[in-house]
Amino acid sequence: MPGLFFHHNNMTELNGKEDCKLAEGKIHKKKQKAFGADLKNYLKCMVPHIESGIKTSNSRSVTLSAEEVMQWSQSLEKLLASQSGQGVFREFLKSEFSEENIEFWLACEDYKKTRSDHLHSKAEKIYEEFVQSDAVKQINIDYQMREATAKRAQDPTHTSFDEAQKTVYILMERDSYPRFLKSKAYLNLLNHLQTNTSK
Repeated sequence: MPGLFFHHNNMTELNGKEDCKLAEGKIHKKKQKAFGADLKNYLKCMVPHIESGIKTSNSRSVTLSAEEVMQWSQSLEKLLASQSGQGVFREFLKSEFSEENIEFWLACEDYKKTRSDHLHSKAEKIYEEFVQSDAVKQINIDYQMREATAKRAQDPTHTSFDEAQKTVYILMERDSYPRFLKSKAYLNLLNHLQTNTSK
């Protein structure tokens, strides 16, 4: 079933299945807590109402409106068209251990804007990071597409990753995006902004 690949921490030093299950449970709880803290910190940066005077890394306040956040629910395309939406969705995907999908999609968007003389080095980097069979952030595509993408990356054009990018987009659209819209992260953010607007 697509989208069900999880990355587990290396547990070779643990003995016995019970120890592994116990340790995995602890790691999962830690990751959930870490996700909550990461998202809280991210939202503090994105929503000035949460803590006054918070600035983003580029030293300008970013104000999120309830209207903008509601638009994210219209389509994945609208969500990804928003810088803030990309950030919140990425944090959600991290909680599901599938942030490689949005990272690959964003890398492909950037790749399309690359100058022709830089295509080769960028294609190689994207291939090594996301496509090759032992990639650190391997995306979930089938063997045929992996092979076809590898060939295209060897003689790169601006469309070398289009098919793989489309597959990953559809995976996010059908799998992660509907869960994101039902998630506490999204609903709490929307509720918070709507409450502030009505004050």
